Amino acid sequence: MRNAYILSALLICCSLFAQTSAVGIGTTNPQQKLHLDKSVGTVRVESLSKDNNPFNGGNTNPTGTYPLYVDSNGVLTLALNTFENSDGSDAIDHTTIPTATLTMTAADADGKVDGTILTYTVSVPRQAILEIKYSISYEIYHNNSMLKIRDAGARRITTYYTVDDLPRKYGQASKSYMSYNKNNPAPYIATDRLCAVGQMYNTSTTYVQLSAGTHTIKLKGEISSNLPSLPTYVKYAVDTDSLFMRLY
Repeated sequence: MRNAYILSALLICCSLFAQTSAVGIGTTNPQQKLHLDKSVGTVRVESLSKDNNPFNGGNTNPTGTYPLYVDSNGVLTLALNTFENSDGSDAIDHTTIPTATLTMTAADADGKVDGTILTYTVSVPRQAILEIKYSISYEIYHNNSMLKIRDAGARRITTYYTVDDLPRKYGQASKSYMSYNKNNPAPYIATDRLCAVGQMYNTSTTYVQLSAGTHTIKLKGEISSNLPSLPTYVKYAVDTDSLFMRLY
């Protein structure tokens, strides 16, 4: 009889342990702390619904779905928190960036020059992915006197990101510029300005893998041409620029 009592007590303890260590809904064999069987259906959280959460766009698009995130406290949220987000404002002010202009001279040996436009420092406690979307404006001239290019030569203006000054280039975007003055040789006819005017834009999206630690992210600009080098002067961030950065 005593053995029967002991066996019953052990069974009750095991049952209580199973119930407290994992909860199953629709299943008697939960495999996680909370296990919903397929027969139960979906999970519904009222605080995330279109009527209770301003970040749920269901009132505008009832058939749409929206990304769900978790904050540092483990709370589920629809709010999108970003590292950088210009959100329609001008992200880059040409009067405050380290390199507002870039110059290539005719004496340049390899027909290529580069410079750092912006620098960011990112610290992550674990491996992470940094998403970067950007659009940067620029104007192209023959020299810093703001004379337009009229020599019929082609230039390529490239922008990209580097991480910790390593050689890999992320999010490269390029535009080629060429005036059309082959029938108008130097010193050129003043009224014949066969050249492009206005701003140009480089736009790109990239994903950067980061290891745990602190990293230096640089947005860089580059001018290149065929040899011999063609004199080129580029002004960056002359119009409205955008920047979006998010860590995963």
